[in-house]
Amino acid sequence: QVQLVESGGGLVQPGGSLRLSCAASGSIFSIYGMGWYRQAPGKQRELVATITSGGSTNYADSVKGRFTIFRDNANKKVYLQMNSLKPEDTAVYYCNADRVVLTTGLSLQPVWGQGTQVTVSS
Repeated sequence: QVQLVESGGGLVQPGGSLRLSCAASGSIFSIYGMGWYRQAPGKQRELVATITSGGSTNYADSVKGRFTIFRDNANKKVYLQMNSLKPEDTAVYYCNADRVVLTTGLSLQPVWGQGTQVTVSS
């Protein structure tokens, strides 16, 4: 019914930048919350940043001041601008959409993208 597709991952040197993009598709009426989560090898998936439809943001302490989340509500897209990247940022990054309402009025369970690999290494 709804799919999230991430893009923008890749290999970058420490101190470098990447911008991740996530596009939601389907017969979507609204998405309250969108965000990015990441999972490093051997680690649990963790929240990176979230943003509501009204623009309220929340960031993990580890990325505050370095990452910025923003969204295009009209096009149902969310972005994560990652600056000053560190090796510990290496992970698979997943896009999430919460409180998705379809044009039928149906509310969905949280939707996840397939993930995009970010590797920070010299």
